Amino acid sequence: MSGPEPAAARAGLGAELETALSCAREASSLIADHYAAGAQEWQKTEDERVDDPVTRADLDADAAIRRRLTAAFPRDGIVSEEAADQPQTGSGRTWIVDPIDGTREFVDRVPEFAVSIALVENGEPIVAVVANPIARTTVCAARGAGTWRGGAPVSISRCQDLERATAIASRSETKRGDWDAFSSWFGDIRTMGSIAWKLSAVACAVGDLNISVRPKHTWDVCAGDLLVREAGGVYFDREGRSAHYVPERGLVPGRIAGPRELVMRFLDRAAGLPDVLRDPHPSQEV
Repeated sequence: MSGPEPAAARAGLGAELETALSCAREASSLIADHYAAGAQEWQKTEDERVDDPVTRADLDADAAIRRRLTAAFPRDGIVSEEAADQPQTGSGRTWIVDPIDGTREFVDRVPEFAVSIALVENGEPIVAVVANPIARTTVCAARGAGTWRGGAPVSISRCQDLERATAIASRSETKRGDWDAFSSWFGDIRTMGSIAWKLSAVACAVGDLNISVRPKHTWDVCAGDLLVREAGGVYFDREGRSAHYVPERGLVPGRIAGPRELVMRFLDRAAGLPDVLRDPHPSQEV
């Protein structure tokens, strides 16, 4: 018997992945309904310089995910973008959730946002689901069980040459000029919305690399990190190190995802650019 759930079960994480997939399905259904009806947004902060929208869809999806996770794994902690943290109660594991990664795309009706759910143990992601409610596409992984899109296993790109690589970028970063120093290194640059959705695209070899110049929150990237790892790739910082996720809220410095050799070629070349993946304002997440 093949498929993500049996593979996860063989790795000892069947119940966890099944629950995460159920959470993503319910949240995706709620989000799709809100998307069809039209989103009403408001800002989380009164600072007019910061665009940080939230919608009823974010809150409804968050509540549904937290309800299912709490019922299935009451001893696990939960960290979510949209609600107060639920402390760990003894398992040493934490679910890291973003009910809609890419709320700005959701509001602007750009179908490049996703539900992102990850389970972390001892700082390492062990279960991940990224689901796009509009594309009706779900990519999932469990440690030791590979990465799956729908019912089929997927793997990272085999591209090894930067000059032929398709790099997936943030629209806001390219507009801001964050990529100007190295944009000519690639064969093509494709802009995309949610970072979780971008990382899932790299895991599925839709693109060869993703580079996030600016720091991201743990709930933005944790699930996508495992998708890339289990698909055979890496998600490294400037020094070639994997991320270590902690339950507390925080920012993950700029990182690059893709095939190891391709990532290392980029990092070797970027060594002469001291500001690449070193944001001068680490408190600012975009």
